Amino acid sequence: MRRLKLLLADDHQLMLEAIRLSLQDASDEFEIVGTTSRGTQVLPLVSQAQPDLVLLDLRMPAMDGLACLEQIRKRHPDVKVVILSGLEDPEIVRTAFARGATAFIRKHIDPRDLPSALRQAIEGTVFQTFGASPAAEPEAGRDAGLSERELTILHALGDGLSNKQIAKQLWLAEQTVKFHLTNIYRKLGVATRTEAVRHAYAHGMLESPLLEHAGSAA
Repeated sequence: MRRLKLLLADDHQLMLEAIRLSLQDASDEFEIVGTTSRGTQVLPLVSQAQPDLVLLDLRMPAMDGLACLEQIRKRHPDVKVVILSGLEDPEIVRTAFARGATAFIRKHIDPRDLPSALRQAIEGTVFQTFGASPAAEPEAGRDAGLSERELTILHALGDGLSNKQIAKQLWLAEQTVKFHLTNIYRKLGVATRTEAVRHAYAHGMLESPLLEHAGSAA
């Protein structure tokens, strides 16, 4: 059986390595034919490598994941696209599917489940979401008094997004993002975005099993 060709696009090198490690045991099924950390490189690589599937992060420099998704569907309609993201907002998931994503995989997915999720995305015809957030995260967020929107923005901080990028990703005014950040800082008892992210990781509000898997293998 022919191995399925994958193109990986994520702005974090560690995440690219984490995906590679997660697919090692399924190397007889998947062949990684290219990787990139920049959105502007995705389309040229798709043309060059002719992958069966693109595993695409939403936050990409110069050209975000949703824009890449839209262009891939227009220029390469036979190539399937799976979104891999730490963002939790249901509206973003719906938008990704509306623009042609085959599946939406959250970065909370157990690394052992990634090959299966990709198989289902390639073989299936129904839009699917994989990798539900662990219960500890919303519970920890609720304990801190964070709303669902504030927790989504906290996840975006953990992904390293700027206020402008968060506003674009969540379809909010930048001033609204600043308002939510002020509330997040107050509820967490911190003064900066760096302190907020550190606090969130320390108290179980943010985690990524894929990154943990890569760190333990290093």
